[in-house]
Amino acid sequence: MSSIAARLPDTAMAEAPVVLMGYQQRWVADKSPLKVIEKSRRTGLTWGEAADDVLTAASGRPAGGQNVYYIAYNQDMTVEYIQACAMWARAFNHAASQIEEGFWEDEDADRNIKTFTIRFPASGFRIVALTSRPANLRGRQGTIVIDEAAFHEQLDELLKAALAMLIWGGRVRVISTHNGAENPFNALVQDIRSGKRRGSVHRVTFQEAVADGLYRRVCLRLGKESTLAEEAAWMAGVYAFYGDGAAEELDCVPAHSGGAWLSRALIESRMSADTPVLRWECKAGFELLPDPVRAAECHDWLQAHMAPLLARLPVDAISFNGEDFGRSGDLSVHVPLIQQHNLVRRVPFLVELRNVPFRQQEQIAFYLIDRLPRFTGGAFDARGNGQFLAEVAMQRYGASRIQQVMLSESWYREHMPALKAALEDGTLDGLPRDADVLADLRAVQVIRGVPRIPETRTTGEDKGRRHGDAAVAVALAYFASREINKGPVKVKSRQRRSGGAIMQGYQ
Repeated sequence: MSSIAARLPDTAMAEAPVVLMGYQQRWVADKSPLKVIEKSRRTGLTWGEAADDVLTAASGRPAGGQNVYYIAYNQDMTVEYIQACAMWARAFNHAASQIEEGFWEDEDADRNIKTFTIRFPASGFRIVALTSRPANLRGRQGTIVIDEAAFHEQLDELLKAALAMLIWGGRVRVISTHNGAENPFNALVQDIRSGKRRGSVHRVTFQEAVADGLYRRVCLRLGKESTLAEEAAWMAGVYAFYGDGAAEELDCVPAHSGGAWLSRALIESRMSADTPVLRWECKAGFELLPDPVRAAECHDWLQAHMAPLLARLPVDAISFNGEDFGRSGDLSVHVPLIQQHNLVRRVPFLVELRNVPFRQQEQIAFYLIDRLPRFTGGAFDARGNGQFLAEVAMQRYGASRIQQVMLSESWYREHMPALKAALEDGTLDGLPRDADVLADLRAVQVIRGVPRIPETRTTGEDKGRRHGDAAVAVALAYFASREINKGPVKVKSRQRRSGGAIMQGYQ
């Protein structure tokens, strides 16, 4: 973005606010070979992309210059884009040829495709805008911009041709509003989020664009003052215009994206009858007992049930832990993961705690993590009462190993696709073959385009209340393993703690 601002005429910089709004700046600044943005209607992404494309085509090869090929699905979009490029070329004082209209022969379709071209004599590169998807895109090299990708016919084939350019240093930019949950554009977004495909995903809803200055920019163009009251009325009018389609057109929620997210067959394929579930429920009044009594009873339970399972874990593995917190209503669930040289994360056992006092939850968490082999990272639910346990775990094991996660819609959107991908490809395995765990994972639904746990509760086999607790803990455990695995792992083995004073350090 700084390169764009630096090359504007002084008068433009003096009389106008920053040329590109925040979300446009972030998009332009991202130099990933493949980047994708799911966007609201009329947020100016194509206009911002045109600015970057002019700089790309006007630059010499040593500065990263290359041809730019823009592909729209109708001619009106194409003309609008090429006019924006011409405007940016003038603003940047780059010598460019006039807009040239021509035809590109599409041999496969036996027809000619109308094109618009801007040449930059100083660099030798050009911007070519097409109104369709030519088969002869294959073999060409440069930056490919696919605009409103979800509305292209045979987008899968177009992406195959475009992505081939990455091999020789090309770049691919995919811009679109959503057009259904089953559309190849949404599949591409989910593949990148899940880690199946390398690339970056951006997202800007209409409300986010307005917060970043969209209405103020509209008012600037119209020569009128902007007020908060008028901005709110304008937003309401836009949402009213789109009606039932507003979720998809403005909020980046693919249509027809509700319902259960994980199939029973997929979950059961990753379950094992050899993986136990350790359950401990404290009766009403247990929290009133003296500290030493509670600690001793908890220690006895840990020694009887958890210690033998921990002793069997491979000492050369690395380990992770995910925790979803509950106190008097929902469950607390711990999901440890063991990763060996094949990089598969396996659940050795799962821990469910119902009505367990805060101090004993701390005691159990420390007992578990202290004895996991080469503990490398954990993710703790830090909402509400869970913030205490997340914080003390971070203090004990370090901020580099403990993630304190505020679960939110954006967190689920960013990290749940990777969980599903891990279940599908088998890099996450060994879930307990347990009816309640299955029900928790089946409870994940796609809500407003995001896989997450709904607000409704279910009843478990023990007649207790559940809120998808095991599913959240599994997601947090896998998230912890991905965060650590993004970089090199350096963990020293530590001697496992044996018995001792029960209250001091929760041995």
